[in-house]
Amino acid sequence: MTTSPQLSIVPIGMSLGIFFVVTYLLCILYGFAASAESMHQLISMLIPGFTWISWGSFFLGFVLSFAYGWYVAIVFAPLYNLFVARNQK
Repeated sequence: MTTSPQLSIVPIGMSLGIFFVVTYLLCILYGFAASAESMHQLISMLIPGFTWISWGSFFLGFVLSFAYGWYVAIVFAPLYNLFVARNQK
């Protein structure tokens, strides 16, 4: 029986954090380029305290996007490692 490598939280957290930040920036750019009211509403629903657009809200969204990526990593990596370990028994 082969053993699967364990997932490390730090690389996953950094990768997902940066991925979510890039996605957030693309959504902001799309909201400006297309004047998409639906994008404004979506971001306001996903990021508590966000209003379209002030510098404070922009940086709040930036930080929370990175934090959401870390949240996913902190929950996902241990769960994945648990189920891989259970499956190898």
